[in-house]
Amino acid sequence: MSSSGSDFLLPFLIDAGAIRGRVVRLGPALNAILEGHAYPLPVAARLAETLALAAALAGALKFDGVFTLQLQTDGPISLVVADVTSTGNLRGYARFDAERLTQAEAAEGQPVPRYLGSGFLAFTVDQGPETDRYQGIVELAGDTLDQCVRQYFRQSEQIDTAFKLALRPPADGVGWQAAAVMIQRMPTGPFSPIYTAEEAAEAWNRAAVLLESATPGELFDPRLPAERLLYRLYHAEGLQTHEVRGLHARCRCSAERVAGTLRSFPRTEIESMKDESGAVVVVCEFCKTRYVFTDGDLGRLYGS
Repeated sequence: MSSSGSDFLLPFLIDAGAIRGRVVRLGPALNAILEGHAYPLPVAARLAETLALAAALAGALKFDGVFTLQLQTDGPISLVVADVTSTGNLRGYARFDAERLTQAEAAEGQPVPRYLGSGFLAFTVDQGPETDRYQGIVELAGDTLDQCVRQYFRQSEQIDTAFKLALRPPADGVGWQAAAVMIQRMPTGPFSPIYTAEEAAEAWNRAAVLLESATPGELFDPRLPAERLLYRLYHAEGLQTHEVRGLHARCRCSAERVAGTLRSFPRTEIESMKDESGAVVVVCEFCKTRYVFTDGDLGRLYGS
């Protein structure tokens, strides 16, 4: 697929593989996720950032399953969840307190302390019931979400990481857009380039400075393919790009999954969930799809 549009991940290497990176651009997929929720602007922005970061982080991993990036806080936006499957399917949602959010909008400050407050950042890789689930948790520390993720890698993984993260709210007939470029300094191994410690540090610092020079206009320019953007930044650093991977807005919910969840509860408890029409209605928090179970459905579900 092409990297001149949106909704893709492009992996790359520089300095003979000593530094690896990913470019993420989101557009229609991001809008498909956000449009069903009618979030206030600050909430939509935090979820858009989290989705872009989750896509970039998932692109660095070898897994067959689901990668989840979750923020749980004591702030006006108390929960943000974004997950990415190994096939590039994205989904996400957020919870917030409307009254506290209004107060935060009237205040000043950086996004994390202003809208999220204190809490934690969790990374989870789930490859199914037959494998152990990996989870890393770190305190939410930083003024912006990319700073918080960078702190996670510094504290928990001891890997130097840098980001360029940008958002564009809907304007002039164009919907939400999000972009992220992420680079990481790889641990030394048997196939690593032969650098002195000083040379390796200099290469990393140069790559981070060049990344910071990228502008939001470049990150979002539909006429500028990601490969061309990377060439502008790293043509003198031995740039190698890999195959572009598509990203898609696609929820994993289904009537069968919801039915399985209902079946795990006693029938008497399910009966208490019925609405005025006598049906049990379950709404997916991610995609807002409604699943309606009538008395007949419940009878078949419970075999009675």
